[in-house]
Amino acid sequence: PLAAQAPRAWQNWSGLQRCEAAWLLPSSEEQLAASLPALKGPLRCVGAGHSFTALVPTPGTLISLDRLSGIVEVDKTAMTVRVKAGTRLGTLARELDAQGLALHNQPDIDVQTLAGALSTGTHGTGLTLPALHAEVQALRLLTPQGELKEASRLKEPELFDAARVSLGALGVITEYTLRVRPRYMLRRKVWLERTESLLERAPALARESRHFELYVLPFTGYAAGITHIEVPEGAPQRPPSADENVLADLQKLRDWLGRWPQLRRWAAAKLIDPAQTEHALDWSHKLLSTARPTRFNETEYHLPREQGLPCLRAVLAALERRDEVFFPMEFRWVRADHAWLSPFFERDSCSVAVHAKAGEAHDYLLGEIGPVLQRHGGRPHWGKLHTLGAHELAALYPRFQDFQQLRAQLDPHGRMLNSHLQQIFAGAPRA
Repeated sequence: PLAAQAPRAWQNWSGLQRCEAAWLLPSSEEQLAASLPALKGPLRCVGAGHSFTALVPTPGTLISLDRLSGIVEVDKTAMTVRVKAGTRLGTLARELDAQGLALHNQPDIDVQTLAGALSTGTHGTGLTLPALHAEVQALRLLTPQGELKEASRLKEPELFDAARVSLGALGVITEYTLRVRPRYMLRRKVWLERTESLLERAPALARESRHFELYVLPFTGYAAGITHIEVPEGAPQRPPSADENVLADLQKLRDWLGRWPQLRRWAAAKLIDPAQTEHALDWSHKLLSTARPTRFNETEYHLPREQGLPCLRAVLAALERRDEVFFPMEFRWVRADHAWLSPFFERDSCSVAVHAKAGEAHDYLLGEIGPVLQRHGGRPHWGKLHTLGAHELAALYPRFQDFQQLRAQLDPHGRMLNSHLQQIFAGAPRA
């Protein structure tokens, strides 16, 4: 067994979640299995720290899978790859590209570990494309007692559907087998359009594009549309991203004119050039995920598809009652899947994500925006801020109690449950 290292501090990417805990950095599945039974609980896996909810903090032991990284095996006949769970998404994408392969879809950022992204239901966008965990074909999981479980669609299918999105509550997943495809090129178009015009056209754009998403720019009357279309291989063309410049300009408008919303809209209309369009052409992994230097906190809910646009309009109205808001609001499409705790469980969905700059007040994301998202039937992203506990979640997830029973079998002493997961699975009061 590997002994845990002395306690040291940890915080997530936005700085919102923090703890001090002992650390374990195993270099093999066998070493981890031998170490698990004696570790001080609660046991929590830690990846890139890109969850805003308190999934990680523990007074017990943090388990990093950074040394369990890389592709184990490529099967180009079956179009699958075996990947260690601590592999970063960006690393995986680059290693696949070197083999002439690619993931079917990617999320907005790619610094997360594979296990962290899959276990929280991380997704990209695309009317016909599911979240990342839908591409999992098999997995290996160590229970808190160190017992190895293997699951796939054919072998222990219930464990398979529970573990694909499991919040790290069943044990430690060490390896995945993923479905992949030949690498492919995308042509990206980014443009600005009057918000209501783009919302009216959004369903058609989603049907016509492999990937479509939009960002509503509060207090401007405008939204940005982004399409990605699969195209034959060509010479890559990637202009520098203007995302950070746009964000800085939106913040300046807020800082200068926040107390006068109508003047702020007028100034935005003068500054925005709706004829400005950005085009890019490159391999999928280089366009679908982007860098996010500006740190933020975020809430995101996944709505029944027919509720997506009505909910987006309602959230925008709520946001524009708060003069300090400036961050764009993100809207995406995700296809249904069958993982028990997937926010997309058996329903095609639209996702609404609302951000607040790190260091600024964000309590309204929970107190004002959360209820709007919930009224439209939203299920929260497990890694994004929400206030829901066991009772509310059981009503949203048809297989929630089945997950609970399986979790109790695999972790009868609750060694994987920190205070946040106690609230989610045991109905404990919010700290």
